[in-house]
Amino acid sequence: MSPRHPSWGSASSSAEAARRMSMRSVSRIPGATLRENRSHLALFAIVVALMLSAEPALPQGAAVVSGVVTDSSGVPVIGAYVSVDGTSLVSTTNDRGEFRLSGISAGVSVLRARRLGFTPTAREVRLAQQESLGHVELRMSTLPRTLQPVLVQANQVEYKGRLAGYYQRLQRRSAGYFISRDEIDRNSFRSLSQLLKNAPGVNAFPLRSGGAAVRMRGRGCRPLVWLDGVPLPAGEVDLDAFPASTLHGIELYLGSTTAPMDYTANNGLSSCGTILLWSRGADTEPPTRRKRQPVDLEGLVESLSAFSSDQVDKPAQLIGTESLDVIYPPELSATGVAGSVLVEFVVDTTGRIEAETVSVVSSSNPLFTAAVWRALQGAKYSAAIRGGKRVRQIVQQPFRFAPGQRKAAQGMK
Repeated sequence: MSPRHPSWGSASSSAEAARRMSMRSVSRIPGATLRENRSHLALFAIVVALMLSAEPALPQGAAVVSGVVTDSSGVPVIGAYVSVDGTSLVSTTNDRGEFRLSGISAGVSVLRARRLGFTPTAREVRLAQQESLGHVELRMSTLPRTLQPVLVQANQVEYKGRLAGYYQRLQRRSAGYFISRDEIDRNSFRSLSQLLKNAPGVNAFPLRSGGAAVRMRGRGCRPLVWLDGVPLPAGEVDLDAFPASTLHGIELYLGSTTAPMDYTANNGLSSCGTILLWSRGADTEPPTRRKRQPVDLEGLVESLSAFSSDQVDKPAQLIGTESLDVIYPPELSATGVAGSVLVEFVVDTTGRIEAETVSVVSSSNPLFTAAVWRALQGAKYSAAIRGGKRVRQIVQQPFRFAPGQRKAAQGMK
Protein backbone atom coordinates (compact mmCIF):
# COMPACT_ATOMS: atom_id res chain seq x y z
CA MET A 1 0.00 0.00 0.00
CA SER A 2 1.33 3.43 -0.92
CA PRO A 3 1.97 6.00 1.86
CA ARG A 4 -0.96 8.13 2.90
CA HIS A 5 -0.86 11.72 1.75
CA PRO A 6 -0.92 14.33 4.54
CA SER A 7 -4.06 15.89 3.07
CA TRP A 8 -5.97 12.67 3.66
CA GLY A 9 -6.05 13.35 7.41
CA SER A 10 -4.25 12.06 10.49
CA ALA A 11 -4.78 8.83 12.41
CA SER A 12 -6.41 10.70 15.30
CA SER A 13 -8.97 12.35 13.01
CA SER A 14 -9.79 8.96 11.42
CA ALA A 15 -10.30 7.41 14.85
CA GLU A 16 -12.57 10.26 15.92
CA ALA A 17 -14.64 9.86 12.73
CA ALA A 18 -14.95 6.12 13.35
CA ARG A 19 -15.95 6.71 16.99
CA ARG A 20 -18.71 9.08 15.89
CA MET A 21 -19.84 6.53 13.30
CA SER A 22 -19.98 3.82 15.97
CA MET A 23 -22.02 6.01 18.30
CA ARG A 24 -24.51 6.71 15.51
CA SER A 25 -24.69 2.99 14.66
CA VAL A 26 -25.39 2.02 18.30
CA SER A 27 -27.99 4.74 18.71
CA ARG A 28 -29.96 3.22 15.84
CA ILE A 29 -30.38 -0.16 17.65
CA PRO A 30 -33.94 -0.05 19.11
CA GLY A 31 -34.33 -1.14 22.73
CA ALA A 32 -30.60 -1.62 23.28
CA THR A 33 -29.60 -1.98 26.93
CA LEU A 34 -26.59 -0.23 28.46
CA ARG A 35 -24.65 -3.53 28.46
CA GLU A 36 -25.50 -4.14 24.78
CA ASN A 37 -24.44 -0.61 23.89
CA ARG A 38 -21.09 -1.16 25.61
CA SER A 39 -20.62 -4.45 23.74
CA HIS A 40 -21.21 -2.74 20.41
CA LEU A 41 -18.82 0.07 21.31
CA ALA A 42 -16.14 -2.46 22.21
CA LEU A 43 -16.63 -4.25 18.88
CA PHE A 44 -16.36 -1.00 16.90
CA ALA A 45 -13.21 -0.03 18.84
CA ILE A 46 -11.57 -3.30 17.72
CA VAL A 47 -12.56 -2.64 14.07
CA VAL A 48 -11.18 0.91 14.20
CA ALA A 49 -7.89 -0.31 15.68
CA LEU A 50 -7.52 -2.85 12.88
CA MET A 51 -8.25 -0.20 10.24
CA LEU A 52 -5.68 2.20 11.62
CA SER A 53 -3.02 -0.50 11.98
CA ALA A 54 -3.46 -1.34 8.28
CA GLU A 55 -2.70 2.26 7.20
CA PRO A 56 0.94 3.22 7.75
CA ALA A 57 1.13 6.83 8.91
CA LEU A 58 3.69 9.26 7.55
CA PRO A 59 6.91 9.46 9.57
CA GLN A 60 6.99 12.21 12.16
CA GLY A 61 8.53 15.33 10.60
CA ALA A 62 8.31 13.87 7.05
CA ALA A 63 9.95 16.00 4.34
CA VAL A 64 9.02 16.81 0.74
CA VAL A 65 11.33 16.93 -2.30
CA SER A 66 10.41 18.36 -5.70
CA GLY A 67 12.42 19.07 -8.79
CA VAL A 68 12.96 18.24 -12.45
CA VAL A 69 14.61 15.48 -14.49
CA THR A 70 16.52 16.63 -17.59
CA ASP A 71 18.70 15.18 -20.30
CA SER A 72 22.34 16.16 -20.78
CA SER A 73 21.24 19.30 -22.69
CA GLY A 74 18.95 20.47 -19.90
CA VAL A 75 15.72 19.57 -21.73
CA PRO A 76 13.06 18.14 -19.36
CA VAL A 77 12.52 14.37 -19.56
CA ILE A 78 8.91 13.19 -19.50
CA GLY A 79 7.83 9.90 -17.94
CA ALA A 80 10.96 9.28 -15.87
CA TYR A 81 10.61 7.34 -12.61
CA VAL A 82 12.08 9.02 -9.51
CA SER A 83 12.38 6.93 -6.35
CA VAL A 84 13.89 7.13 -2.87
CA ASP A 85 16.27 4.35 -1.81
CA GLY A 86 14.95 2.13 0.94
CA THR A 87 11.31 3.23 0.48
CA SER A 88 8.38 2.52 -1.80
CA LEU A 89 8.09 6.20 -2.76
CA VAL A 90 7.96 6.72 -6.54
CA SER A 91 7.02 9.71 -8.68
CA THR A 92 6.67 9.95 -12.47
CA THR A 93 7.73 13.18 -14.17
CA ASN A 94 5.03 15.22 -15.90
CA ASP A 95 5.06 17.06 -19.25
CA ARG A 96 7.52 19.58 -17.77
CA GLY A 97 9.83 16.91 -16.37
CA GLU A 98 8.75 17.75 -12.82
CA PHE A 99 8.40 15.34 -9.91
CA ARG A 100 7.30 15.56 -6.27
CA LEU A 101 7.95 13.09 -3.44
CA SER A 102 6.37 13.47 0.00
CA GLY A 103 6.68 11.46 3.18
CA ILE A 104 10.49 11.24 3.17
CA SER A 105 12.16 10.72 6.55
CA ALA A 106 14.52 13.40 7.83
CA GLY A 107 18.21 12.75 7.26
CA VAL A 108 20.21 11.72 4.20
CA SER A 109 18.26 10.15 1.34
CA VAL A 110 19.26 9.01 -2.15
CA LEU A 111 17.04 9.95 -5.10
CA ARG A 112 17.23 7.80 -8.23
CA ALA A 113 15.90 8.55 -11.72
CA ARG A 114 15.52 6.02 -14.52
CA ARG A 115 13.91 5.81 -17.93
CA LEU A 116 14.17 3.71 -21.07
CA GLY A 117 16.91 5.05 -23.33
CA PHE A 118 18.80 6.84 -20.54
CA THR A 119 21.56 5.98 -18.09
CA PRO A 120 20.08 5.91 -14.56
CA THR A 121 21.31 8.64 -12.24
CA ALA A 122 21.27 9.23 -8.47
CA ARG A 123 21.62 12.20 -6.15
CA GLU A 124 22.01 12.43 -2.39
CA VAL A 125 19.93 14.99 -0.48
CA ARG A 126 20.00 15.96 3.20
CA LEU A 127 16.61 16.80 4.66
CA ALA A 128 15.53 18.35 7.94
CA GLN A 129 12.26 17.52 9.65
CA GLN A 130 9.24 18.90 7.78
CA GLU A 131 11.56 20.50 5.21
CA SER A 132 10.26 21.20 1.70
CA LEU A 133 13.22 21.03 -0.67
CA GLY A 134 12.58 22.29 -4.20
CA HIS A 135 14.45 22.83 -7.47
CA VAL A 136 16.31 19.52 -7.26
CA GLU A 137 17.68 18.60 -10.69
CA LEU A 138 18.44 15.04 -11.76
CA ARG A 139 20.30 14.95 -15.07
CA MET A 140 20.43 11.77 -17.14
CA SER A 141 22.61 10.95 -20.14
CA THR A 142 21.07 9.34 -23.20
CA LEU A 143 22.24 5.88 -24.19
CA PRO A 144 23.85 5.48 -27.64
CA ARG A 145 21.14 5.26 -30.29
CA THR A 146 21.06 3.48 -33.62
CA LEU A 147 18.85 6.13 -35.21
CA GLN A 148 20.25 9.39 -36.49
CA PRO A 149 18.31 12.58 -35.71
CA VAL A 150 15.90 13.80 -38.36
CA LEU A 151 17.18 17.28 -39.25
CA VAL A 152 14.51 19.92 -39.88
CA GLN A 153 15.81 23.19 -41.32
CA ALA A 154 13.98 26.50 -41.54
CA ASN A 155 15.63 27.73 -44.72
CA GLN A 156 12.49 27.59 -46.87
CA VAL A 157 9.54 28.10 -44.58
CA GLU A 158 6.52 29.51 -46.41
CA TYR A 159 4.42 31.82 -44.26
CA LYS A 160 0.65 31.66 -44.82
CA GLY A 161 -2.56 32.94 -43.30
CA ARG A 162 -3.37 36.09 -41.36
CA LEU A 163 0.06 36.17 -39.66
CA ALA A 164 2.14 35.77 -42.84
CA GLY A 165 3.15 39.44 -43.00
CA TYR A 166 3.95 39.55 -39.29
CA TYR A 167 6.22 36.50 -39.53
CA GLN A 168 8.00 37.91 -42.60
CA ARG A 169 8.71 41.23 -40.86
CA LEU A 170 9.68 39.43 -37.65
CA GLN A 171 12.24 37.40 -39.57
CA ARG A 172 13.69 40.40 -41.41
CA ARG A 173 13.59 42.84 -38.46
CA SER A 174 14.62 45.61 -40.83
CA ALA A 175 12.45 48.20 -39.06
CA GLY A 176 10.44 48.53 -35.89
CA TYR A 177 10.61 46.73 -32.58
CA PHE A 178 9.10 43.27 -32.07
CA ILE A 179 7.84 41.47 -29.00
CA SER A 180 7.40 37.78 -29.81
CA ARG A 181 5.15 35.20 -28.18
CA ASP A 182 8.11 33.73 -26.32
CA GLU A 183 9.00 37.13 -24.82
CA ILE A 184 5.37 37.76 -23.83
CA ASP A 185 5.18 34.40 -22.04
CA ARG A 186 8.58 34.86 -20.40
CA ASN A 187 7.53 38.16 -18.83
CA SER A 188 4.83 37.79 -16.23
CA PHE A 189 3.16 41.12 -17.03
CA ARG A 190 -0.61 40.87 -16.94
CA SER A 191 -1.24 44.27 -18.48
CA LEU A 192 -0.14 45.30 -21.95
CA SER A 193 1.02 48.74 -20.79
CA GLN A 194 3.50 47.16 -18.36
CA LEU A 195 4.89 45.04 -21.16
CA LEU A 196 5.17 47.92 -23.65
CA LYS A 197 6.90 50.35 -21.29
CA ASN A 198 9.89 48.02 -21.25
CA ALA A 199 10.38 48.60 -24.98
CA PRO A 200 12.85 51.37 -25.93
CA GLY A 201 11.22 54.72 -26.65
CA VAL A 202 7.83 53.88 -25.13
CA ASN A 203 6.26 55.67 -22.16
CA ALA A 204 3.12 54.36 -20.44
CA PHE A 205 0.72 56.39 -18.32
CA PRO A 206 -2.67 55.76 -16.60
CA LEU A 207 -5.92 57.09 -18.04
CA ARG A 208 -8.40 59.03 -15.90
CA SER A 209 -11.16 56.67 -16.98
CA GLY A 210 -9.06 53.66 -16.02
CA GLY A 211 -6.62 51.53 -17.97
CA ALA A 212 -3.48 52.87 -19.60
CA ALA A 213 -2.11 54.36 -22.81
CA VAL A 214 1.36 54.93 -24.28
CA ARG A 215 3.33 57.57 -26.14
CA MET A 216 6.25 57.02 -28.45
CA ARG A 217 9.58 58.74 -27.84
CA GLY A 218 9.41 62.50 -28.47
CA ARG A 219 5.69 62.37 -29.38
CA GLY A 220 2.83 63.84 -27.41
CA CYS A 221 0.06 62.45 -29.64
CA ARG A 222 -1.75 59.14 -29.71
CA PRO A 223 -0.21 56.30 -31.74
CA LEU A 224 -2.29 54.31 -34.20
CA VAL A 225 -3.31 50.91 -32.84
CA TRP A 226 -4.24 47.94 -35.05
CA LEU A 227 -5.59 44.57 -33.92
CA ASP A 228 -5.17 41.65 -36.32
CA GLY A 229 -4.89 44.05 -39.25
CA VAL A 230 -7.98 46.09 -38.32
CA PRO A 231 -7.54 49.72 -37.12
CA LEU A 232 -9.09 50.51 -33.74
CA PRO A 233 -11.42 53.55 -33.53
CA ALA A 234 -9.82 56.97 -33.39
CA GLY A 235 -9.19 58.31 -29.92
CA GLU A 236 -7.25 57.17 -26.91
CA VAL A 237 -7.07 53.39 -26.79
CA ASP A 238 -7.03 51.66 -23.42
CA LEU A 239 -4.28 49.15 -24.14
CA ASP A 240 -4.90 47.30 -20.88
CA ALA A 241 -8.20 46.14 -22.36
CA PHE A 242 -6.05 43.59 -24.21
CA PRO A 243 -4.43 41.21 -21.69
CA ALA A 244 -0.86 40.40 -22.62
CA SER A 245 -1.61 36.68 -22.31
CA THR A 246 -4.04 36.89 -25.26
CA LEU A 247 -1.44 38.30 -27.69
CA HIS A 248 0.78 36.32 -30.02
CA GLY A 249 3.01 39.16 -31.17
CA ILE A 250 3.47 42.94 -31.09
CA GLU A 251 5.09 45.38 -33.54
CA LEU A 252 6.09 48.94 -32.59
CA TYR A 253 6.99 51.65 -35.13
CA LEU A 254 8.19 55.07 -34.05
CA GLY A 255 7.21 57.14 -37.12
CA SER A 256 5.18 57.09 -40.31
CA THR A 257 8.09 56.19 -42.57
CA THR A 258 8.97 52.95 -40.83
CA ALA A 259 5.51 51.38 -40.43
CA PRO A 260 4.42 48.86 -43.12
CA MET A 261 2.54 50.51 -45.99
CA ASP A 262 -0.67 48.61 -45.20
CA TYR A 263 -0.70 50.06 -41.68
CA THR A 264 -0.31 53.78 -42.25
CA ALA A 265 -2.93 56.55 -42.20
CA ASN A 266 -3.51 59.86 -43.94
CA ASN A 267 -3.23 63.32 -42.41
CA GLY A 268 0.04 62.49 -40.72
CA LEU A 269 -1.61 60.35 -38.03
CA SER A 270 1.09 57.69 -38.41
CA SER A 271 3.73 60.20 -37.34
CA CYS A 272 2.63 59.59 -33.75
CA GLY A 273 3.73 55.97 -34.02
CA THR A 274 2.06 52.68 -34.88
CA ILE A 275 1.31 49.65 -32.73
CA LEU A 276 0.30 46.35 -34.36
CA LEU A 277 -1.23 43.75 -32.07
CA TRP A 278 -1.63 40.12 -33.18
CA SER A 279 -3.91 37.90 -31.13
CA ARG A 280 -3.65 34.22 -30.35
CA GLY A 281 -5.97 31.80 -32.05
CA ALA A 282 -6.37 28.30 -33.45
CA ASP A 283 -3.56 29.01 -35.93
CA THR A 284 -1.05 29.84 -33.16
CA GLU A 285 -1.77 27.13 -30.58
CA PRO A 286 -0.50 23.54 -30.67
CA PRO A 287 -3.39 21.09 -31.03
CA THR A 288 -4.58 19.46 -27.83
CA ARG A 289 -4.21 15.69 -27.79
CA ARG A 290 -6.72 13.47 -26.11
CA LYS A 291 -5.44 12.19 -22.79
CA ARG A 292 -4.98 8.44 -22.74
CA GLN A 293 -3.48 5.84 -20.47
CA PRO A 294 0.24 5.53 -21.28
CA VAL A 295 1.47 2.16 -22.47
CA ASP A 296 3.93 0.44 -20.12
CA LEU A 297 6.86 0.05 -22.51
CA GLU A 298 9.15 -1.30 -19.80
CA GLY A 299 6.55 -3.99 -19.15
CA LEU A 300 6.54 -4.90 -22.85
CA VAL A 301 10.32 -5.37 -22.74
CA GLU A 302 10.21 -7.42 -19.55
CA SER A 303 7.52 -9.70 -20.99
CA LEU A 304 9.40 -10.00 -24.32
CA SER A 305 6.35 -8.60 -26.13
CA ALA A 306 8.64 -5.95 -27.63
CA PHE A 307 12.38 -5.41 -27.66
CA SER A 308 14.80 -2.52 -27.25
CA SER A 309 17.37 -1.70 -29.92
CA ASP A 310 20.16 -3.57 -28.11
CA GLN A 311 18.06 -6.77 -27.93
CA VAL A 312 17.58 -7.20 -31.67
CA ASP A 313 19.96 -8.32 -34.41
CA LYS A 314 18.81 -5.64 -36.84
CA PRO A 315 17.07 -2.55 -35.38
CA ALA A 316 14.11 -0.86 -37.04
CA GLN A 317 15.13 1.97 -39.37
CA LEU A 318 13.33 4.97 -40.83
CA ILE A 319 12.76 4.43 -44.56
CA GLY A 320 13.73 7.74 -46.14
CA THR A 321 13.17 11.09 -44.47
CA GLU A 322 10.93 12.02 -47.42
CA SER A 323 8.19 10.01 -45.70
CA LEU A 324 8.29 12.61 -42.93
CA ASP A 325 6.73 15.97 -43.70
CA VAL A 326 7.98 17.94 -40.70
CA ILE A 327 6.96 21.60 -40.90
CA TYR A 328 9.10 24.08 -39.00
CA PRO A 329 6.70 26.11 -36.78
CA PRO A 330 6.38 29.57 -38.41
CA GLU A 331 6.87 31.60 -35.24
CA LEU A 332 9.95 29.64 -34.19
CA SER A 333 11.37 29.93 -37.69
CA ALA A 334 10.78 33.68 -37.78
CA THR A 335 12.43 34.20 -34.38
CA GLY A 336 15.32 31.83 -35.13
CA VAL A 337 14.56 29.36 -32.33
CA ALA A 338 16.36 26.02 -32.50
CA GLY A 339 15.28 22.96 -30.58
CA SER A 340 14.86 19.23 -30.34
CA VAL A 341 12.23 16.55 -29.75
CA LEU A 342 12.67 12.91 -28.75
CA VAL A 343 9.68 10.61 -29.24
CA GLU A 344 9.28 6.91 -28.56
CA PHE A 345 6.90 4.31 -29.92
CA VAL A 346 6.60 0.68 -30.92
CA VAL A 347 7.24 -0.33 -34.54
CA ASP A 348 5.32 -3.52 -35.33
CA THR A 349 6.37 -6.46 -37.51
CA THR A 350 5.14 -4.69 -40.66
CA GLY A 351 7.12 -1.48 -39.98
CA ARG A 352 4.03 0.43 -38.88
CA ILE A 353 4.08 2.76 -35.86
CA GLU A 354 1.58 1.62 -33.24
CA ALA A 355 -0.17 4.94 -32.70
CA GLU A 356 -1.35 4.15 -29.17
CA THR A 357 2.28 3.75 -28.02
CA VAL A 358 3.57 7.13 -29.26
CA SER A 359 4.75 9.42 -26.46
CA VAL A 360 7.16 12.32 -26.01
CA VAL A 361 10.34 11.70 -24.04
CA SER A 362 11.66 15.26 -24.18
CA SER A 363 10.93 18.45 -26.08
CA SER A 364 12.32 21.97 -26.00
CA ASN A 365 9.08 23.56 -27.23
CA PRO A 366 5.42 22.44 -27.53
CA LEU A 367 5.27 23.78 -31.10
CA PHE A 368 8.13 21.48 -32.11
CA THR A 369 6.27 18.60 -30.43
CA ALA A 370 3.11 19.33 -32.43
CA ALA A 371 5.10 19.39 -35.70
CA VAL A 372 6.60 15.99 -34.94
CA TRP A 373 3.25 14.44 -33.95
CA ARG A 374 1.74 15.46 -37.28
CA ALA A 375 4.72 14.17 -39.26
CA LEU A 376 4.79 10.74 -37.59
CA GLN A 377 1.46 9.88 -39.19
CA GLY A 378 3.26 9.36 -42.50
CA ALA A 379 6.46 7.74 -41.18
CA LYS A 380 7.56 4.35 -42.52
CA TYR A 381 10.09 2.01 -40.86
CA SER A 382 11.70 -1.31 -41.63
CA ALA A 383 10.78 -3.95 -39.05
CA ALA A 384 13.37 -5.11 -36.49
CA ILE A 385 14.88 -8.61 -36.88
CA ARG A 386 15.64 -10.97 -33.99
CA GLY A 387 16.68 -14.58 -34.53
CA GLY A 388 15.76 -14.32 -38.20
CA LYS A 389 12.19 -13.19 -37.45
CA ARG A 390 10.48 -9.83 -37.52
CA VAL A 391 9.68 -8.53 -34.04
CA ARG A 392 8.15 -5.47 -32.40
CA GLN A 393 10.72 -2.92 -31.29
CA ILE A 394 10.61 0.14 -29.06
CA VAL A 395 12.10 3.01 -31.05
CA GLN A 396 13.32 6.35 -29.78
CA GLN A 397 13.47 8.78 -32.71
CA PRO A 398 15.25 12.13 -32.25
CA PHE A 399 14.40 15.27 -34.23
CA ARG A 400 16.58 18.37 -34.44
CA PHE A 401 15.29 21.77 -35.58
CA ALA A 402 17.86 24.22 -36.98
CA PRO A 403 16.99 27.80 -38.05
CA GLY A 404 18.70 29.67 -40.86
CA GLN A 405 20.81 32.81 -40.69
CA ARG A 406 19.41 35.55 -38.44
CA LYS A 407 19.47 39.33 -38.61
CA ALA A 408 21.35 41.51 -36.14
CA ALA A 409 19.72 42.69 -32.90
CA GLN A 410 16.72 44.94 -33.39
CA GLY A 411 16.24 48.54 -32.34
CA MET A 412 13.44 51.10 -32.55
CA LYS A 413 13.45 53.05 -35.80
